Amino acid sequence: MSEPVSTNITWHHGAVTRADREARNGNRGVILWYTGLSGCGKSTIALEVEKRLFDLGKHTYLLDGDNIRFGLNSNLGFAPQDRTENIRRIGEVAKLFVDAGIIVATAFISPYRADRDRVRALVAPGDMLEIFLRCDISVCEQRDPKGLYKKARAGEINDFTGVSAPYEEPLSPEIVLDSGAMPVDACARAVVEYLQEHGYI
Repeated sequence: MSEPVSTNITWHHGAVTRADREARNGNRGVILWYTGLSGCGKSTIALEVEKRLFDLGKHTYLLDGDNIRFGLNSNLGFAPQDRTENIRRIGEVAKLFVDAGIIVATAFISPYRADRDRVRALVAPGDMLEIFLRCDISVCEQRDPKGLYKKARAGEINDFTGVSAPYEEPLSPEIVLDSGAMPVDACARAVVEYLQEHGYI
């Protein structure tokens, strides 16, 4: 994990507070942290939830794993230390979205429990909802939308989660979705209903 090297800096608070933004937005700022194996449906479900929230007039944005690696994290690979730094940066960005009163979703494998726990520690209790997409690896391999499992099995990709690198399941996620069996609309509906029932929207 990167250690701070900046000195003589001070956090500046704006004249507009998070509460002000949330009141105008009509929703609480929160991180929806989707985690699970490649092919389990993270991006697909996150996109559907984003659309549903937008249609409800809520302020929401999706930080997709691949999209972030095109820019902010383009200098990172998939070795364990790179994965950790990838998640650290995303956590810091997501924290800013929460302060802006936005429902920010992150669709990353984020295989290490400690990395996800560090993100949770960045924000106040209730500001991060861990959404575990439980899906058997055999189902993920059958889907394999990018052909990554096939390449990993052939030895063409190193450090591939579920094949040559570990995935540590969440111990106490707020939401568990059986994405191997549930259709996308049912998964999305479950997330939106959780947000409604717990006062986020």
